[in-house]
Amino acid sequence: MLGSQYCCWENQYEDELLPVEPKPFTLPAPIPQWPQGQGFATGRIFLGEIEVAQVTKFERIWSCNLFWRKSDGVSFYRPVDIPDGFFSLGHYCQSDDKQFHAHFLVAREVASLTHDSQSHDMASESPALKKPLSYNLVWSSSSRNDGHGFIWLPNAPSGYRSMGFVVTNDADEPELEEVRCVRADLTTSCETSDILFSADTLRVWSTRPCDRGMFGKGVSVGTFFCSPLSWTYFFASYFSSLDEYNIACLKNLDTSLNAMPNIDQTHALIKHYGPTVYFHPDEEYLPSSVSWFFTNGALLYKDGKDDGIAIDSRGSNLPRGGENDGKFWLDLALDDNERNYLMCGNMESTELYVHVKPALGGSFTDIVMWIFCPFNGPATIKAPFMNIPLNRIGQHVGDWEHFTLRISNFTGELWSVYFSEHSGGEWLDACELEFINDNKPIVYSSKHGHASYPHAGCYLQGATKLGIGVRNDCAKSKYFADSSTRYQIIAAEYLGNGVLAEPQWLEYMREWGPTIVYDARSEADKIISHLPFLVRFTVESLFELFPTELYGEEGPTGPKEKDNWLGDERC
Repeated sequence: MLGSQYCCWENQYEDELLPVEPKPFTLPAPIPQWPQGQGFATGRIFLGEIEVAQVTKFERIWSCNLFWRKSDGVSFYRPVDIPDGFFSLGHYCQSDDKQFHAHFLVAREVASLTHDSQSHDMASESPALKKPLSYNLVWSSSSRNDGHGFIWLPNAPSGYRSMGFVVTNDADEPELEEVRCVRADLTTSCETSDILFSADTLRVWSTRPCDRGMFGKGVSVGTFFCSPLSWTYFFASYFSSLDEYNIACLKNLDTSLNAMPNIDQTHALIKHYGPTVYFHPDEEYLPSSVSWFFTNGALLYKDGKDDGIAIDSRGSNLPRGGENDGKFWLDLALDDNERNYLMCGNMESTELYVHVKPALGGSFTDIVMWIFCPFNGPATIKAPFMNIPLNRIGQHVGDWEHFTLRISNFTGELWSVYFSEHSGGEWLDACELEFINDNKPIVYSSKHGHASYPHAGCYLQGATKLGIGVRNDCAKSKYFADSSTRYQIIAAEYLGNGVLAEPQWLEYMREWGPTIVYDARSEADKIISHLPFLVRFTVESLFELFPTELYGEEGPTGPKEKDNWLGDERC
């Protein structure tokens, strides 16, 4: 038992804030009938000895709010209308400040796959799912009145693991039939993710698999993790494995990844969901296709040689494979007019380069869309009462940016979008997106830097408490690219050999721009000297925090050299 706490801030008017059955978010337009083939969008996914289905209906059990403000509250839900033969693995929790949109799985045992692992064969003599032995009361608000909340952790049998917690609105221990625990060899480690609720006595997080890359087998159930608050416990558990609490997520042991879309289904997904990318109306450095960049004056340089060589339209004469060893790089044409022409890009030739890969153990498909700009423009600093355009800081040749669509393999529904923002980024749920033309999200590309954002406005990079940072300005304009029609699928490894031919330039693992050598510190000092005295030190410290790519000291690498090619998005 982790602990029990009295909740003095428990909401006394919860029935006035939320309906018992929440109305789920739906996309602006109906989802089409996808092309036939395999197990994509069939509603169920086979994981080996377990089959899972996604539940869409819930009833609210209990809600709690800080100071009766909906924006500070969470609600706990029980799945209902569970298909026959399936069992819940826990309960669901969501913040009250956004539309209800739950990814929540229920499971049933099915015929076992054959595996080489001796430990798996031995374990498979036991059922995949078992009832808990009992429940441990983890936390409670108060038992004085009906309607208060109690959070319970299932006590799993030996060799089994719990997937999440159970919530009740009375002090009686839940029925053993409420949930199932999963045999340990069918699970993998999970960790805390987004914090859903934080108060004096309780913190609640969503959970996610620890291993989430292209080859990760972890499948998120949609349950939550909670703890009575102690600072020692909080710092020990945040973003750490939950193994010590015997809490896990599911593991996909079906190596066929049967629920992933085939090539026809993938094209249908892109045509239905492909975002429109808007560039700022004052953008000087627009995107282009890679082949346009090659055939309009881009040059390949080799260390120790002064002269660059022309690159053919397919990039077939670029060095392929290996790693970024600094021996090769690309640069713009030598002639000033040709350089300026290349820097400005070419919207007419622009296309999005698409990498399709499994996510979260094949329960989702990530459609990663890369966009290429021949040049990244200089940054602008926002300071109190002024904007300071920089002359060179932020410039570099060859800018690769991306965003990612995460599609549910249960239904083919767009679930979330990742917006890559310089050295980081953020996932946004579909209910938080701006749409155009039915179910196509809008992506805004920031002026000069080309980072991706979900809405128009000014986003500050590295912002201080005084509101000083690097401007990322986003707005609609006549400059846009419709990725639903202007795209090329460059990789989808799970489809196997022979289905797609990767472009030759994709195997160029070196830098797409030269190392730029200039005195960034000197330029920064000139800017700081013109600022009011009270903000000089703040701006100076801001420059120290700028990432290397903002100073333009190194040329960027291509898509296959990025961490997210094999791994999950960084956030």
